[in-house]
Amino acid sequence: MNTKLEQRQKIRFRIRKKVSGTSIKPRLSVFRSNSDIYAQLIDDENGVTIAASSSREKDIVAQKIPKIEKSKLVGASIALKAKEFGIEVCVFDRGGNLYHGRIKAVADGAREGGLQF
Repeated sequence: MNTKLEQRQKIRFRIRKKVSGTSIKPRLSVFRSNSDIYAQLIDDENGVTIAASSSREKDIVAQKIPKIEKSKLVGASIALKAKEFGIEVCVFDRGGNLYHGRIKAVADGAREGGLQF
């Protein structure tokens, strides 16, 4: 029987078969740990991270709010950084997690920030 981690890894690989980012339409990859959440805009053709944001940034850590609210701020932050690079469209990669809770909050924050996916 597979562990929870192995199952998530299989899901990640299945998603990555279909989802790929380009320099025009990068992949918005989300990683969720128990305490923090991280988001990156990745150009898979060149193997480059264009922009990154996390709940460990000073302005987000300073706010004493629940993790879901911090996740929404991370989404807004990555959308702001994407605008600086002239990126308006991306592909969402949930990283094997369910599209629910903090993962959904990042997506909502990014959409409110102006990213389309």
